[in-house]
Amino acid sequence: MIIVTTTAELETVCARLSGVGFITVDTEFMRDSTFWSKLCLIQMAGPNDEIVIDPLAPGIDLTSFYDLMRNKKVVKVFHAARQDIEIFWHDAQTIPDPLFDTQVAAMVCGFGDSAGYETLVNRLTNGTVDKSSRFTDWARRPLSEKQMQYAIGDVTHLRKIYEVLAKRLTQEGRARWVAEEMAILQDPEIYEVRPEDAWKRLKTRFKGRKGLAVLVEVAAWRERQAQERNQPRSRILKDDALAEIATQIPRGAADLDQLRAVPKGMSNSRMAVSLMEAIERGINMPDDQIPVIEHSEPLPPGIGPLVELLKVLLSMRCEQHEVAQKLIAKVSDLEQIAAYDEADVPALTGWRREVFGNDALRLKRGELALGAKGRKIILIESAPK
Repeated sequence: MIIVTTTAELETVCARLSGVGFITVDTEFMRDSTFWSKLCLIQMAGPNDEIVIDPLAPGIDLTSFYDLMRNKKVVKVFHAARQDIEIFWHDAQTIPDPLFDTQVAAMVCGFGDSAGYETLVNRLTNGTVDKSSRFTDWARRPLSEKQMQYAIGDVTHLRKIYEVLAKRLTQEGRARWVAEEMAILQDPEIYEVRPEDAWKRLKTRFKGRKGLAVLVEVAAWRERQAQERNQPRSRILKDDALAEIATQIPRGAADLDQLRAVPKGMSNSRMAVSLMEAIERGINMPDDQIPVIEHSEPLPPGIGPLVELLKVLLSMRCEQHEVAQKLIAKVSDLEQIAAYDEADVPALTGWRREVFGNDALRLKRGELALGAKGRKIILIESAPK
């Protein structure tokens, strides 16, 4: 195992790894007291290399690492990559490419709805995962040899897992399925954190459209404060405080102290002025700029039995193809398919349509029927009328 603490060392190992077919990658980070994740450790493994990079080492420049992440000749293998990519995107506007996520690949290969790393290690490598350092404070230095061994284990087993899954996907003609999923995971829009959209994450009640306008502005204000101070959102104001402000709409700083969910003394804090400015922006927001909340239409009556049939079909097709149901469709997707001929759901696009969507539509049109043969559910072609 090589421990990298200088820019020169990092450039050397990244140059060497730029000549291999694939590398496995993982990170350790902390986010307990910050808005942005603090990158504390990077682990990489090539066919003959096991490397731990210390991004907290004084003066280290990660440019060569991010260049490697963008190197299209080297496949970057992660397990459950989304949080790692979120860090890379924020730190360096970088998304690994090409990308292979073993969690997604495992679901495509029939390892269940949420294939954990430990499960794959056990089943595909006959190895075990040491859990003893799972709750380490990765920002603390120095790290012990035991902690380093735990960290590198997250990428060494991943080499064999990748090789087994990639071979299986090729043999079964499913590499394209995973490629479609990776394209979704590589979309930069997923990782953008826009203050003006912060209100969409809130599950709060407010009064009328003016209350919504105030909520939009104070949620954006909190998001900017949290990002600039690098503090968790709840350290600025909790969600129920935003909801109360949007409902009560205080008109002066002193009114803030009358609100139950707003911390006492807020009116005298440095944030009070900018918060009141955000509230005023909400009050004065032109009506045509206030977001329109689209409420989902109630589902047509009587579709319950069809939804149940679609559930059976989904279960059957996923069992036949050995693919996780969660990856194909949710119950809400089945309801949409049952209710609408052109439902806008993933199950009716790409490889999911091949596995399930086409048959779901045929079942709905009466072109297919479900039957039983012994203990198995079978599809029956309906005779044309």
